[in-house]
Amino acid sequence: MKEIDSTSNECISVEETKQALQQNEKIQIIDVRSKEEFENNHIPDAINIALSEIENQIHQIKKDHTIIIACGKGGGRSMDGAKILKEMGYNANWLCGGTNEWLNLK
Repeated sequence: MKEIDSTSNECISVEETKQALQQNEKIQIIDVRSKEEFENNHIPDAINIALSEIENQIHQIKKDHTIIIACGKGGGRSMDGAKILKEMGYNANWLCGGTNEWLNLK
């Protein structure tokens, strides 16, 4: 997976993320939706840390991984979550289309 430009505000595609996972790249997917939203549907192997809890739960986030932040549709909470992590020195980006696109939900 390409190194994510920490100043970029662009998202990373579902296809590119899945490809990187298949190549065993170090990626951690964090779903920043509420617990209820996460329990309703989520990306396999994603962990749930609500956006409001990211700074309090930073110990769960792997510094040596590329962090992909997901929400429902992509671009709202996920973009905010990636921005917070970038400011904290993480290699983070947000997922284009979010969980809905990953799971092909319309």
